[in-house]
Amino acid sequence: MRQTVIIPGTFFLSLFASLPGLGQLPPVKDSLSSGQATQSAACSATDASSCAEAAAKILPQVLGPSPMKENLRRLTDEIGGRVSGSPEMARAVEWAVDAFRAEGVEVHTEKYTLPATWSEGDTHLGLLGPVSFPVRLKAEGWSPATPAGGIEANLVDVGYGTEEDFARSGSAIRGAILLVHSDIGSTWADLFNEYLRPPEIIERALKGGAWAILWMGARERLLLYRHTNALTGAIDKIPQAIVAREDAMRMARIAAAYPGKVRVRFSMPNKIGGPVVEENVVGEIHGYEKPDEVVILGAHLDSWELGTGALDDGCNAALVIEAARAIKATGLLPRRTIRFVLFSGEEQGTVGSYEYVRAHRAEMDKIRAMIAFDAGNGRVTGFSLGGRRDIEPGVGDILKPLESWGANEHTVDASFGTDNFDFLLEGVPNLVANQEVSNYLANYHAASDTLDKVDIRELKLNTALAALTAWGIADRTEPLGKRLTRAELEVLVKETGLDQRMKLLGYWDAWQSGARGRKP
Repeated sequence: MRQTVIIPGTFFLSLFASLPGLGQLPPVKDSLSSGQATQSAACSATDASSCAEAAAKILPQVLGPSPMKENLRRLTDEIGGRVSGSPEMARAVEWAVDAFRAEGVEVHTEKYTLPATWSEGDTHLGLLGPVSFPVRLKAEGWSPATPAGGIEANLVDVGYGTEEDFARSGSAIRGAILLVHSDIGSTWADLFNEYLRPPEIIERALKGGAWAILWMGARERLLLYRHTNALTGAIDKIPQAIVAREDAMRMARIAAAYPGKVRVRFSMPNKIGGPVVEENVVGEIHGYEKPDEVVILGAHLDSWELGTGALDDGCNAALVIEAARAIKATGLLPRRTIRFVLFSGEEQGTVGSYEYVRAHRAEMDKIRAMIAFDAGNGRVTGFSLGGRRDIEPGVGDILKPLESWGANEHTVDASFGTDNFDFLLEGVPNLVANQEVSNYLANYHAASDTLDKVDIRELKLNTALAALTAWGIADRTEPLGKRLTRAELEVLVKETGLDQRMKLLGYWDAWQSGARGRKP
């Protein structure tokens, strides 16, 4: 059993006074004896000092010695990549349950059905002439396999896959394997574009009778990574793979030099299985006054498997567990329940959080906020507030003790790329951490996403912010914000442009029918 040494709060205040934002914290009240809990005043505009008091107790727990780094090492180095539905994912669930229990946090798992399992076989692309060289590539996640024996066809370069590009290729697309270009990704906008572009290109390819799609990698130096264009957990419509950028560009030059004459053989025997039971992991610290009202702090536990999923999203799975440990260790009880959820199925289209919301739909009126971390360990600059200007003042009040950290500048865009999405569509106040890119995009879904890329100091700072945010929302006298009605959500998705993105990604019909999101 781990031994915890309790050091007076005044020592920690002096220790951390040099950190931004902590120099003016009020004195910490004496703690009760070990095993007892205290109730704090609410984190609200009417009692601003209470959040500072909570921060003064949470920060020493997070920034001092803790099991977080070793937890993350076990997850990434020992379990490794964790594709939903795989044995490694099952081990990760056990890891999370054990980590919560080790800190005395109540924990359970919640099951749902993932539509399919998937793993890559021996993917190979051979150039048959007039020029040949080795090509490095990886299957798109949840791509269907090629037929037994592979596909032999002409390679057709369709540029960026626009309507004009397809029109120029004309009938050559039928029965061909298409090469689609990309730009190097270096910004969040580039990453979102990597998801928003493909659906229309795939539809054009299917309409034109193409047999497969090869996507030019968006990273340099032959870095291979896993991507997916299947966003519901179901197997995609057409075989697809990502080709190392330099190899794809060389293929494009050969295709230009020998128009209509480049033949390839593409073999991708992906292993596809039927539905499988998957689990979300849920830890809880119960509220003392309104235990049926809940604030969720979440991240996703699954990852792709070329690397070990350290930045996406292992470090934030460790952050969620560490936030629970820190809050528990302070002895403070929140007014409302804080629920710490590690979702699975995120990489397959936020399937785990969708199923969670579906299972808890009757409770949505009592979910007071959902907070998500899913962008590595880049410095947090604030939160994306899901189109909700009404919750900005409350979030600002909660984070005032850490104001000088530069983490209290929020945006009101409606983020769709992680596990907040279905909470947003249900009208629940939702916050997604806005983070600096740091090294996240360079290693996104790639073989290079490993533990050595994680800056533990930055991760600790982000954990302190996460813990204080969850605590502050849970302990406010009044809820952070109301649950929006369907009519209010209709306005929000239009004003934020979320409607157009939902149409591109194939979510719109489910939203319109009420199958996804708050019912009309």
